[in-house]
Amino acid sequence: MGKITGFLEFEREIEQYQPVKDRIKGYNEFTVPMEESKLKNQGARCMDCGIPFCHSGCPLGNLIPDFNDAVYRGKWEKAARILHSTNNFPEFTGRLCPAPCEEACVLGINEDPVTIENIEKNIVEQAFENGWVKANPPKERTGKTVAVIGSGPAGLATAQQLNRAGHLVTVFERDEKVGGLLRYGIPDFKMEKNVIDRRVAVLEEEGIVFKTNTHIGKDIKADQLKEDFDAVVLCTGATVRRNLPVKGADLKGVVQAMDFLPQNNRRVDGIKDLGEEILATGKDVIVIGGGDTGSDCIGTSVRHGATSVTNFEIMGKGTTERPANQPWPFWPMRLRTSSSHQEGVERNWSISTKEFLGDANGNLTGLITSEVEWVKENGRFTLKEIPNTEKEWKCELALLALGFTGSEPTIAEQLGIDMDARTNIKATEDNYTTNVKGVFAAGDTRRGQSLIVWAIAEGRQAAHHIDTYLMGSSNLPLKGEGDLPRV
Repeated sequence: MGKITGFLEFEREIEQYQPVKDRIKGYNEFTVPMEESKLKNQGARCMDCGIPFCHSGCPLGNLIPDFNDAVYRGKWEKAARILHSTNNFPEFTGRLCPAPCEEACVLGINEDPVTIENIEKNIVEQAFENGWVKANPPKERTGKTVAVIGSGPAGLATAQQLNRAGHLVTVFERDEKVGGLLRYGIPDFKMEKNVIDRRVAVLEEEGIVFKTNTHIGKDIKADQLKEDFDAVVLCTGATVRRNLPVKGADLKGVVQAMDFLPQNNRRVDGIKDLGEEILATGKDVIVIGGGDTGSDCIGTSVRHGATSVTNFEIMGKGTTERPANQPWPFWPMRLRTSSSHQEGVERNWSISTKEFLGDANGNLTGLITSEVEWVKENGRFTLKEIPNTEKEWKCELALLALGFTGSEPTIAEQLGIDMDARTNIKATEDNYTTNVKGVFAAGDTRRGQSLIVWAIAEGRQAAHHIDTYLMGSSNLPLKGEGDLPRV
C-alpha cells in the first residue's frame, strides 16, 4: 500500500497551527492546510505491512491502507468512497478523534506512525469541496418507523444507516440544534459548527426527520414514543456530570465544564439570551481535570481573556514515550499536549482539591490542594495524600472537567429499562437490545463516556441489529465489512 519505500523516504508531517497570538483572538479553526503533494507523501508512508493493525485499532474498522494508497496516487474521489464505506462522518473523526489507529500503526513500532487522522480529514474536505458528498435516499421504503433519541454521533450514525435500509427515521433532540456534544460541548475552534450543518443538510435530503427542542421524557413521554414507532433507539449519551464533593463546592464560581462550554458555543452562535453568563474574563481560572474537556476549558478561558489559567490533574504526569506495560498496538496512557495547552496554562499533576474558599457573599476566592500519590496495595492502586503538602491558590472561576458518571435515568424509568452498575442503559453488545422489546441503545448511553469514533461505530452496529429486528435480516454492514460504494 502506498509507495513501497515511502516510509523510508518521507518523514511524518502534520498540519501546522496559526500562531497563538492570532488564533486566540477568535473561535475559528486554526489549522493551516497542507499542500496536496505533502499529503500524497504522507499517504505514501503507509507500509505494505502484511497485517494492518490500524484496522483493529480503529473501532470502525476503517480501510486505512486502501484510502492511504488512493491518496498517494491522487485518486481523491476513490479515497472518499473507501473512507465513507465504513465511516459515516469522517469530518468529525478527522478533527476530534484521538486516533487509536495511529497508535496501532505497524510503522509506529520503531518510527513515527502514518498521519491517518489528518489524511482522513483532508479526504472528506476534498469530497465536500468537489461535490462528491451527495444525498442518496433509499429507492424504496419499508414502511417501518424508528425513533432515534439523541442527535450526537451515535444517533446520527444510527439514523443514517437505518434510513439507508429504507426505514422512516425521526431523530429527537432536546437542544435547539442538532449535534449533541459535537455542537454544545466541543469548542468551535476545534470544529466549526457549519461542519455539522452541511452534513445534517445531506441527512435531511436523504429523508431523515429532525425534531429539535423536544425533550423525550418531558415534552413527550417515552412510553408514548414506543407506541408511535416500530423501534426506539436511545443515543442520549452519558451526560450525568461527576461532582467534586468537598467543602465550598456550592460557591458561586465553582462551575461544571459542561455548563461553561455549551454556553460559549451558543455565544459564538450569536444567541443573546444565555441566562447568567459564565465568563473567564479577567479572572484567575483553575481547570480541574486533565482530559480533553479540561483542555477545551483552557482554550476557551484563554480566548475569554482570563488573567491566568491553571490546570489540575489527580493522576501522575505521564511520559511522552509508550509505557512498558502498554505495548504496541494497545492504546498508551502517555503525556499528551493539546493546542490549548500550548496557548498558556500552568499544568499540575498528582494534585487533589480539598476545599473551595469564598467571601462573605458566597463568591469563590480560592481553593486548597494537597499533593497525592498512587500507592499499590494488594494489587490495586490507592490514592494517598502526601502529608504537609497543602497549598492555597487564588481562584475566581473553578471549572470542573471531571467526566461523566452515566446516563440520565428519566427515559429508563418511564420504560422500565434496566441500567447497569455504572448507571448506563443496559443493552447487550450482541444486538444492542434492552430488556424492553423494540427498544435499543447505542453509544455512550450504553458503553459509558467514550470516544466519538466508538459512538459512530456503535450507531452503525446497532442499526444492523435494529434492521434485523424489523425485517428479519439485514444488509447493513457490521464493523469492517464496508458499506455500499457511495459518498
